[in-house]
Amino acid sequence: MLHRALLRQVTAHCCSSHSKQCIRSFRVSSCCLDDVRVRFAPSPTGYLHLGGLRTALYNFLFAKANNGKFILRIEDTDQSRLVPQASERLEEMLVWAKIPPDESPEVGGPVGPYMQSQRLPLYQEYVKKLLENGTAYKCYCSSRRLNWLRNDAIRRNEVPRYDNRCRHLSQNQIKEQELKGTESCIRFKLGAVKEPIEDLIYGSLANTVAEQEGDPVIMKADGFPTYHFANVVDDHLMGITHVLRGVEWQVSTPKHLQLYRAFGWNPPVIGHLPLILNRDGSKLSKRQGDVHIEHYRAQGYAAEAILNFVTDIGGGFEGRDSRHLLSVEELIEKFDVSRITKNSCRLDMEKLYHYNQLSLHKCLEDPSELKVLLAQLRDLLRKTYSERLWSSTAQERVLSTDYLTQVLEWSKVRITCLQDLLHPDFSYVWVVPDQLPVSGLPAMPCSHVTVLRRVEDLIASSTDSFTKENIARLVKNVGKEYKLKTPAIMKLMRMSVSGLTEGPPVGEMLAVLGKEAALERIRHAVWLIQSNN
Repeated sequence: MLHRALLRQVTAHCCSSHSKQCIRSFRVSSCCLDDVRVRFAPSPTGYLHLGGLRTALYNFLFAKANNGKFILRIEDTDQSRLVPQASERLEEMLVWAKIPPDESPEVGGPVGPYMQSQRLPLYQEYVKKLLENGTAYKCYCSSRRLNWLRNDAIRRNEVPRYDNRCRHLSQNQIKEQELKGTESCIRFKLGAVKEPIEDLIYGSLANTVAEQEGDPVIMKADGFPTYHFANVVDDHLMGITHVLRGVEWQVSTPKHLQLYRAFGWNPPVIGHLPLILNRDGSKLSKRQGDVHIEHYRAQGYAAEAILNFVTDIGGGFEGRDSRHLLSVEELIEKFDVSRITKNSCRLDMEKLYHYNQLSLHKCLEDPSELKVLLAQLRDLLRKTYSERLWSSTAQERVLSTDYLTQVLEWSKVRITCLQDLLHPDFSYVWVVPDQLPVSGLPAMPCSHVTVLRRVEDLIASSTDSFTKENIARLVKNVGKEYKLKTPAIMKLMRMSVSGLTEGPPVGEMLAVLGKEAALERIRHAVWLIQSNN
C-alpha cells in the first residue's frame, strides 16, 4: 500500500509553485492528500479486454488504497469508431469485476458529464483560450496537401509529420482563408524543448517531442477535440491527481505537459503501465476474442480469479503467493504502486486456470458465493441441454442444489471453470448418453446385456449406501459370478453410463450420478446394445 509519506513525495511537484492555485479551486487539479482522484478513460470501440481491465484495476486499487475516488470517463470523440452500447458494457464489466467506479456516466457525479461527446462546449471554450494566448492556431491545409506530405515523407524513408506551414501564416493570409470559408482545424504549437518527465513507474525520462512530429491537431474541423486535447482539459476539470495508463501513451506525455503549461495548469502525477504481451511475445490485441472480459465471464471464470491473474503478471505486490486467492479488499490493502513491474508482461493462461480453480474451491465453502455459482451453472445447463433434459423429473434432479453441489465438489480438481462442465467428456453427468460405441465394448465370454442386467439387479436390490467402495465390491462380485476380470466389467460400465472409453474412475462416476441415474443409464445402454444387434 502506498503510504502517505510516499504519496506526498510523488505529488509534491504538482503542488509546489502553484499551491495557491491548487487550494483555490478543486476544479484546478487539487492534489491534496485527501483528494486522490484517478480515472479510467476507455474509448467505446469494443469489448473491455485484459489490458483495459488491468489499467482500470490498478487505478481502482491506487484510489482505494489512498481513500480516493475512481472515475470512469468515456472518451468517445472519435465518432467513426464507436460501437453501439459499448460504453454501457464497459461500465457493466467494471461492476461485474468488483471494481465499480465512484463517478461515471451511469453513476453521475459532481464534475460530469462523463462522456466526452457531451462536453463539446467545454472544449470549444478552452481551445479559444489557447488561440487567444498564441499557443494554438488555425490550420487550413487540405486533406490533399496533408496526404502529399505523408506520401512524400514515406518516399524519402522519413517519419510522416506536419510541416507547421499554417503556424507561420500572416494575418493577411489568415484573413484571406477566412473570407474564402476554407475549412480549418486547430493545431497546438509544440515547443522545441526537451521535456522532463517524472514517471511514477519508470522514473525520470526526457523527450523532445517537436523533433519527432509536427504541431498536433487539438480540434478537428467537425468541432470534436482530439484525444490529446480533451484528455488534458478533462483531467484538469475533473480534478484528476494521478494518471495511470498504458505505456503506449508515454511518448505523448511531453505533448500533454506542454498543453498543461499553455493553460497555466499543474499536471497530475503520471505513471505508465507496461505492455501486456501474448505468451509468444506478440502484442495483445482487442481483436483477440479470447482476451475480452465478457468472454471469460461467459466461460464461467470468476471476477476475483481474473483480478488475481492480472495483478500476478503485472506486479504491484510484495511477496505475492500464488497459492492463495486475494479478495478485492486484500488486493487494496496489499497494493504498492512502487512494485509495479517496468517490464512487459507475458500472459500465462495456466495462472488464470489456477486462480479460477482456487475461486471455485472458495465458492464451495461460502454459502452466498455458492448460491451465485449454482445459478450460473443452472443457466449454462439450460442453454446447453434444454432439449435433452426432456422430463420435468430429469430437470428437477439435475438442476437441484444438492446434485449440482455434489458435482462441483467432485469436479473441482478436474475443471478450471464452469464451462468445462459442458465439455462432451462431462455430458453424462447431465444427460443420458444417446450413443454407445458398441464396437469398442470389451470382449466377454457372456453377453454384455447379461452382465449389465446382473449389475442392474444388484444395484437395485442393494440397501448399502451408493459409494464408490460399495460399487467396487459389487463389480467384484459380478466378476466372480461370471468369471470376468474387474477391468473388463469397469470398462463396460464406463461405456454404458458415459458413452466414453476413458474418464474418471467408474466408481466415482456412478457415485456422483446417484443410484437412480446410474440405473437409468444402465437400462438405456442395454436398449442401445440390443438395438444394435
